[in-house]
Amino acid sequence: MRWAMAFPAGGFGPGMARAPGGVSACEAVGLIERITGVLKEKQGSWENTEANLKACQNDRAKLLLCGGYRVWLSCSSCKSCFQDSEVDNVSYRYHADSTCIILKGNCRSHVIAQNEEQLLCELHQKSSVQTIGEEQIQNPYTELLVLKGHQDIVRFLVQIDDCRFASAGDDGIIFLWNAQSGEKLHELHGHTHKITAIAPFSSSDVAEEKTNLIITASADRTVIVWDCTSGRQVQKVSCFHYTVKCLTVLQRLNVWLSGGSDLCVWNQKLDLLCKTSHLTDAGISALVELPKNCVAAAVGKELIIFRLSASNKGSEGWNILEVKRLVDHQDNISSLVSVNDLTFVTGSHIGELIVWDALDWTKQASECNFWDSSVHQDVQPEIKLSQSPHETSVQHLTSDEECVFAAVGKGIYVYNLQMKRVIACQRTAHDSSVLHIEKLPNRQLISCSEDGSVRIWELREKQQLPAEPVPTGFFNMWGFGRTNKQANQAAKKVQENTPVYFLELVGDLIGHSSAVQMFLYFGELGLATCSADHLIILWKDGERESSLRSLTLFKKLAQNGDLQLKL
Repeated sequence: MRWAMAFPAGGFGPGMARAPGGVSACEAVGLIERITGVLKEKQGSWENTEANLKACQNDRAKLLLCGGYRVWLSCSSCKSCFQDSEVDNVSYRYHADSTCIILKGNCRSHVIAQNEEQLLCELHQKSSVQTIGEEQIQNPYTELLVLKGHQDIVRFLVQIDDCRFASAGDDGIIFLWNAQSGEKLHELHGHTHKITAIAPFSSSDVAEEKTNLIITASADRTVIVWDCTSGRQVQKVSCFHYTVKCLTVLQRLNVWLSGGSDLCVWNQKLDLLCKTSHLTDAGISALVELPKNCVAAAVGKELIIFRLSASNKGSEGWNILEVKRLVDHQDNISSLVSVNDLTFVTGSHIGELIVWDALDWTKQASECNFWDSSVHQDVQPEIKLSQSPHETSVQHLTSDEECVFAAVGKGIYVYNLQMKRVIACQRTAHDSSVLHIEKLPNRQLISCSEDGSVRIWELREKQQLPAEPVPTGFFNMWGFGRTNKQANQAAKKVQENTPVYFLELVGDLIGHSSAVQMFLYFGELGLATCSADHLIILWKDGERESSLRSLTLFKKLAQNGDLQLKL
């Protein structure tokens, strides 16, 4: 079976522009026929040599797809040519499962298709991604600082205080940074394998001055508590028989929890206060604090509610009990977020979103139709979307108490908790899966993706004309619609008093050359992003930074007597 791949024709790298326009069926089919002919001519002569690999690369560069994509076909007969070879600083790898060639390195976007129909569908999705020009007047981040130090994928960023943060990843090293200057404050060594979880922890001992700590867990089956001021190791626990996958701090009780094959409760001094029995080999994937000394733990498809019995007798008298198991999800829970003291939300690998009551743990609402393509208004009828796991998985959830913002596959969805429905979406917000999203105070939303980009969105209300009908498909696609006359009646009823929202792209930050894992928002200090390219980037407000530099210069001139400052 031959496979088709498409790459952006505008070149590769973080500064590359996205391809404009769409691709018609005739253009795609004609292109496939043309490239198939080229492949047949080359197929018998390809050999496992670097020269021929370079020739393949040159052939690909000559094949241009209208709409901005280059395409070439490959087959299993040439797989030996592409075993981790590198030519002209471009690294290629053969993917045995797909019998195709995958470009690694600076490529931000690619398409893999198994046949003509799928190729057309994938290219249409690429062309439907919103674009923005160089004049991004609402994007303040016009300056950046690149922070180097990590030797592998940087997966975690945690905020310590208003101007400091920590980074960690697969190299097992933790760095502490100044968010304003980008200065490296400390480099923490103690783990021998990749970091699997990290959490900030502020000491609340009234007898001592408040100290900022961070807790890190690693695949080396250890947990370490670090002092953020001195950079020294405070305590280390090496008694785990498994890898700790998640950490959460119950600040009110001055304890923290570790989740793996079981759930453990610790105090600041790393005394084990209590633990559950063995839950599962797969382990706890996520934890969230609930009212009444409870926590919710995601264990596969199940959500387990535990209640913690606190004690004032030191490490004695603590206990943790399982009080309920929620089995409403049909697939593994992939994300978990607390909205407020009354509500929390979970998401699964197959696109389920469930809203829960945080007090009695009952299901309040659910959404399971994020990818119902039959009613999507922005997709051509002849194109059928596949629903592979990476396209439907709820990768991340965040909330501002009014709405839940869900990263589902390549898209972003805004779910209003009061209306119990999706009020806005951007189904193809990125070229690849969205890994992290956060809501900003000014109705803006930031998302980052496997495609290496960070994008800024603004939630806006669409102004509808009085005679403009509300599309019934909008409601049907979220599973709340009715059919035929009932659907029209429902649409007319909500049209009068239901605003329609949309997500407008207002900024596109291109700086990373690989997947952006997550980010931190520091308000006026800017934005910190971390990536699989081993880098951390501080994105700065250009106007603010320019003003600060001018002010610093004036102060220095005044100190030197070269300038008289008049108040």
